This record gives sequence, structure tokens and C-alpha cells, in this order.
Amino acid sequence: MKERIDDYNKRREKLKDLSDQELKAYFFKLAEKIVDPLVDLGHKNTSKSIERSVLLRMGFSSIEANGIVDLLGENDLLRKGAGHCVYKVASKNNLSIRDAGLQIAKGHHLSFLKEVFDLNG
Repeated sequence: MKERIDDYNKRREKLKDLSDQELKAYFFKLAEKIVDPLVDLGHKNTSKSIERSVLLRMGFSSIEANGIVDLLGENDLLRKGAGHCVYKVASKNNLSIRDAGLQIAKGHHLSFLKEVFDLNG
């Protein structure tokens, strides 16, 4: 059996003189470093189920929400937020939120949304 090379004492050097409070602060600093990419991922990404949930809360039926989300996903607009897309179309065209969403579900306003979010190329 090979002997395990342990560098515990070497790694411990920078920690051995820290107080409990300093060790705790150091631990949480490292923990934040580990979690930061996950938090960033959550802020920058979404999922179809999250976007459907948003649309349901905006008053769309499950079937309507699914249609809107699918169409936005196919057109690389889902990452901008389904509710945000519906709101942009409603604001631009003086429509109710519901009418804007139903029009998006029929394939309308996609070029406008791509232009607004600078996705045309």
C-alpha cells in the first residue's frame, strides 16, 4: 500500500493563528465564493416552468401560457422573460396584457421583440 502524502500541516499554517470568529468569517467568505456562480446562474437564466408560472399569475390559462412559452422558446426570447415580452408588446401596441399574450401565442410581434431585445443578428 502506498503511503498517503498529506499536506494538512502545510495548508493549516495560514489558519492556525485565526480566532474562532476569524475562522467563521473565512468560512463564509469561501462559502460565498462557491455559491456566487449558482446565484449568478439563477439571475441570468430561467426555465419554461418558471415562465409558465409567471404567465399563470398574469391571468393566462395553463394552455395559453404553455403556447406563449413554447413560441418564445423557439424564437430564443424565453431568456428575456415571458412576462417581460408580453408587457413590452402590450405597452408598444396599447393592448391589454391578455391580448398581447394571446397575439404572441399566435406568432405575432416576434420580430418586434427580437428588435427590442437586440436578437436580430
